[in-house]
Amino acid sequence: MLLFGHCHADTNVSAGTECSEADNSTLENSFQTNLNNLLDSLSSNVPLNNGFYRATMGKSSHKIYGLVQCRGDVSARDCANCTKESVAVALHQCSKSKQVGVWFTWCFLRYSDENFFGVVEPSFAAIDYGADFDDPVVVSKGLAFMGGLISGAPKQRLMFQMAVLDVGESGNRYGMAQCTRDISRTDCSKCLDAQLGGLGSTLSNKRGWEIYGKSCSMWYHDYQFYTNISTTTASEVTQSTILLFIPAVDDHEYEIHHFFTNLIRFLLLGAFDHMVVDLKSGAAEPKTVKIR
Repeated sequence: MLLFGHCHADTNVSAGTECSEADNSTLENSFQTNLNNLLDSLSSNVPLNNGFYRATMGKSSHKIYGLVQCRGDVSARDCANCTKESVAVALHQCSKSKQVGVWFTWCFLRYSDENFFGVVEPSFAAIDYGADFDDPVVVSKGLAFMGGLISGAPKQRLMFQMAVLDVGESGNRYGMAQCTRDISRTDCSKCLDAQLGGLGSTLSNKRGWEIYGKSCSMWYHDYQFYTNISTTTASEVTQSTILLFIPAVDDHEYEIHHFFTNLIRFLLLGAFDHMVVDLKSGAAEPKTVKIR
């Protein structure tokens, strides 16, 4: 059963829960032990692994597969807290289910007694939160903007990308796209294309909407819903510009840069939750590029 509630994108609240039919075998000690160990492993490791972690527990017919992924812009601390909330929801709402998915605005938790790693799940749910209808001209620009965004996300090191579109007097439109990192880049592209293509004319005409899936998700709003510690922009080159987060370092340089940057932040600010994930999401300083 798939349940999607009403939420706001810049706060971390439940966006939906999916529980398979009740199965009394979940009450067996072996299943409960493996599930608890799996959830503990996911919770403790995801903030240490760039907001994504997958694991298996148990052997043969008792094996359980699980993963958790946090939205690419949230801090390690928020990622850890969101995962804990997701685990609590899963154990409360889906206590007798072997196949579970829990969506929050900042993270996604999934586990199953079947191996789903690397398998694209086409199903998704879209939400508009009662947003107003947008100007048709802006809608057209917004869809083109999101089309460009989702074409770039699979190419990023962590298959995550966010951007902002300047639509003149109508302000800005903000977008984000992300795939779970157990699937291939090709499948990531197919997943995002299917989501945007299946959005429908009613929702796509709104000033804001979100799409949640098991393999990919995307967000679009008329306010900045994501964390961005840098607002540096290049000179405006057209009336409409996209601010893209583009990786500018290779993996080795990134790891060194990421370590020392977060160390300096921690020493200077004295607060763990200031370790924003913009660097660990594979994003460098934002750069302005043309759209036509």
